[in-house]
Amino acid sequence: MKRVYSGIRATGRLHLGNYFGAVKGMLALQDTYDCIFSVVDLHAITTPYAPSSLQNSVREIIIDFLAAGLDPKKCHLEIQSKIPQHTELAYLLSTIYPVSRLEDLPTYKDKKAQYPKYVNMGLLYYPVLMAADVLLYKGELVPVGIDQEPHLEVMREIARKFNSMFGHPSTGSGSSTFPEPQRFKTEGEYVPSLTGKGKMSKTVDGSYINLTDDLAVIKKKLAAVPTDSGTIGGDLPKEGGVASLFVMMKLFKQENEYRKFENDYKNKTIRYSELKEVLTQGVYKELKPFQEKRKTLLDNPSLVDSIIADGQKECMEMAEETMKEVRQKMGFA
Repeated sequence: MKRVYSGIRATGRLHLGNYFGAVKGMLALQDTYDCIFSVVDLHAITTPYAPSSLQNSVREIIIDFLAAGLDPKKCHLEIQSKIPQHTELAYLLSTIYPVSRLEDLPTYKDKKAQYPKYVNMGLLYYPVLMAADVLLYKGELVPVGIDQEPHLEVMREIARKFNSMFGHPSTGSGSSTFPEPQRFKTEGEYVPSLTGKGKMSKTVDGSYINLTDDLAVIKKKLAAVPTDSGTIGGDLPKEGGVASLFVMMKLFKQENEYRKFENDYKNKTIRYSELKEVLTQGVYKELKPFQEKRKTLLDNPSLVDSIIADGQKECMEMAEETMKEVRQKMGFA
C-alpha cells in the first residue's frame, strides 16, 4: 500500500480551510492507503505562540481529527515532537541541502513579511523539517493545498539528493531510500478567506470559521463578509467577499442555491442577507455531526489518551526502522 503523510500545525482549532484542504483528503485516503496523520507542534513554534496553551492546542487537534472521521484502526496518529526521529532526520537532511534554496522559497519570504520581528532559524529550516516529516515514513502522497507545492518540491529535491549520495548501488549502500512525495489534490484545496483577501488562515483574524463554531457564531462571521451593492450584474467576481461566498456554496454542495443566487447576481436582484443565511445553514448542517462526535470524545478523555498512546508507539517503530537505514547509509552505524 502507498504511504500517506499529512500534518497540521498546532496553532489553534481546525477551521474550514483545514477541513476541506487537508482533513477531507485524509478521510478519502484512510480506506485505501497506509496513512500517518500528525499534529506538527514543532512547526507551530516557528511563529509567535503561547507556550502555556501549546499542549492543549495539540490535544484539541487530535480530538478534531477523530471527530472529523479519522479512524485509528485505519490510520496512524502522531504528535510530531513525541517522535524524536523527526528532528534527527531533519538535521541529517539539512547537511545536504543548500541554504540559498531555502531563502528563495516564497513561503519563507511571506512569513518574514508577516512576522518581521520573529524571523528565526526554525522558519528558514521549516521546509527541511517538513521534508523529514514525510520522508521519515517514506510517504508517497501528501494531501495539502496547491500553496504547499514549493515545499513538496523541496522534499523531492532532498529525496533525490539523498538517494544520489547514499542510496545508489555504486556507493555500495543499496537501493534508493526515499520516494519522491506527490501532492494529493483535495476538492477544497483553496478555501478563500472571509475577508475576501487570500485564503482562510488561523493567523488572520476574521478570515475563518472554526469547525467548533455554533450556529450563531457562523451567522455572525458570514454576516461580516464584505459585499457590494448587489446592483453590479454580469459575471460573478473572481475575488473579494462575494467571490468567497460563492466558492463556499460550491464547497458545501449547495448547487441549486448557487445557481439561484448566480442568476440573481446577473439580474442585479441579489440579496446578500438571504445568501448568507442559506450558506450559514449549509455550513452548520455539515458541522453539526462533527460537533456532536467531538462532545462525545471530550466526555471520554481516557479513550483519547489511549488512542494517542497507541499511535505514538506505532509511529515510533516505523520511524526507527527508517532511521536505522539512514544511519547505516550515512556512516553512523
